[in-house]
Amino acid sequence: MINIILIVMVAVIILLLIVSINHQLHLKEETELRLPLGQMVEVDGHNMSIYVEGTGDTTLVFMSGGGTCSPILDFKSLYSLLSDKYQIAVVEKFGYGFSDVVDKDRDIDSILEDTRTALAAAGLHAPYVLCPHSMSGLEALYWAQKYPDEVSAIIGLDMAVPEYYGSMKINMPLMRAAGWAADIGITRLIPGISDSDAIKHGTLSEDEKEIYRAVFYSRTATVTMINETERVKENAAKVDSMGVPQLPMLLFISDGSGGTGFDQEAWRKIPIEYISQVAEGEYMELNCPHYVHDYEYEAISENIIAFLMKR
Repeated sequence: MINIILIVMVAVIILLLIVSINHQLHLKEETELRLPLGQMVEVDGHNMSIYVEGTGDTTLVFMSGGGTCSPILDFKSLYSLLSDKYQIAVVEKFGYGFSDVVDKDRDIDSILEDTRTALAAAGLHAPYVLCPHSMSGLEALYWAQKYPDEVSAIIGLDMAVPEYYGSMKINMPLMRAAGWAADIGITRLIPGISDSDAIKHGTLSEDEKEIYRAVFYSRTATVTMINETERVKENAAKVDSMGVPQLPMLLFISDGSGGTGFDQEAWRKIPIEYISQVAEGEYMELNCPHYVHDYEYEAISENIIAFLMKR
């Protein structure tokens, strides 16, 4: 019996070694695909990726949801419809996209200061219109609370508000296991896993899809993302304690499908109750999954333009 167990253990180790070597070889082959699409700026001694497109007096800052491996490409279907009227910027937090993977604390203050520093280093100046998706809604709300003069409006792309995290169950062991599997290269063995909503439903070119897949295999469940998730409930509580910021706010709300963990009724009820406390608040319900900007980019872009033209 012991011999059988030993044989199985050795076989598993050899298999994992083969998978890891295969992963490293592919990463080397994909080096050119992972060359930054935007510019790299120094933040806290590390490299952070920021992409800027378009011109205009108004700057829209796109902020990715938790775990979105390639924010620049994830938002492209939407911001490409806006950059002829506005300057757009996509900030890729540490651990995301082309930014460095950094094992550092991800409290809400650290995340926000990294974003502000990156934008300044790229030569951009407040006030900004913040366009957060999912978890980055917390950062956007906190930004408006802490530095109200720097935020002229918030446009939430199915963004999170603090109340979501009161009842949300977060499986940290599963996330760490996913990080380990990604580091080893096990994710490469799962057919179609790298095909995000942006790839399947957006307007990315074939070359951009290949870049997205390459980034996916190097930026899935990174230690920075895991650290961020570990602090999210605490971050949400801090944002909640500071009240609801009063500024123009437009929320696009999905049907809750696509990995939120909520049913449609619960997912929509929370942000609608939140926006009802904002004097200049509006919302629009969309019949699509959580990554709304990869599905309803045309409708969202039209409504963003209409919303901002009133300001």
